[in-house]
Amino acid sequence: MEFFRIKRDIPFMSYGKVTTAISLVTFILAVVFLFTKGLNLSVEFTGGTVMEVQYQQAANLPDIRHRVEGLKLGEVQVQSLGTSRDVMIRLANKPGTNSAKLSEQVMGLLKQGDGSVQLRKVEFVGPSVGEELVTHGLTAISLVCLGIVLYLAIRFEWRLALSAIIANMHDVVIILGCFAFFQWEFSLTVLAGVLAVLGYSVNESVVVFDRIRENFRRPAMRGKSTAEVIDNAITATMSRTFITHGSTETMVLSMLVFGGPALHGFAMALTIGIVFGIYSSVLVASPLALALGTKREHMIKVVKAKEEAVV
Repeated sequence: MEFFRIKRDIPFMSYGKVTTAISLVTFILAVVFLFTKGLNLSVEFTGGTVMEVQYQQAANLPDIRHRVEGLKLGEVQVQSLGTSRDVMIRLANKPGTNSAKLSEQVMGLLKQGDGSVQLRKVEFVGPSVGEELVTHGLTAISLVCLGIVLYLAIRFEWRLALSAIIANMHDVVIILGCFAFFQWEFSLTVLAGVLAVLGYSVNESVVVFDRIRENFRRPAMRGKSTAEVIDNAITATMSRTFITHGSTETMVLSMLVFGGPALHGFAMALTIGIVFGIYSSVLVASPLALALGTKREHMIKVVKAKEEAVV
């Protein structure tokens, strides 16, 4: 299925050095922000208090969030829990105040808005639990990255595989750098978004590189330079990229705008990841493959004729 067909190849590779330089600068800045500012970890990672409350009528989440933010505990997470009447509230630790006192303060604020609210459950997430979640999160990302590296190494010739690996790692670091720079809260849902972006970005790289490999084997592409072959492959997949990523980005932007605070971090990670996933697959991975010296000979196995046995 195609929305449009571009008859003349777009010379993407003629801008390869510029786009690669831009990507390198962006990557370095992201790393600097990660080391200087660090990630603004959520309650799940740092520890805190988790409350579950229930209302007689549908809860007003914005009003609840506004009242609880009056305690000035930093980032507050308020979201529905199963039904519109059940609400979960996550709070960071407050020096000198335990979970019991903190829950009493919160309930006092909530009862000012609706006297029917009832406290159903209070849990304290200790620092050790937060450290365990951090460890598990890093393990998950490491395993996903290792799986992607192995998959690409098996599927493609090493020059294409290495280019795709660098491009995908580039996307993850950019997302983390954005969250560090703007100090957006990094929660478990954001981590899930990062893992989703890894798979999504790999898919785009595989589509483009598969087309490049096919082009090298096509008789019509004989005599063409490597840059021309890559330009043709990217141009040929533009319609597919527009359909796939356009529809996905529309859905993600809908979550970002209308999903509320509960989905904001997840949707933001996906929004950044999809944009940079397209960019890196076309304007980072492909120029890297060209710079590494990818040629037709690397894609086509030369069959040597067997010598006839001398009688």
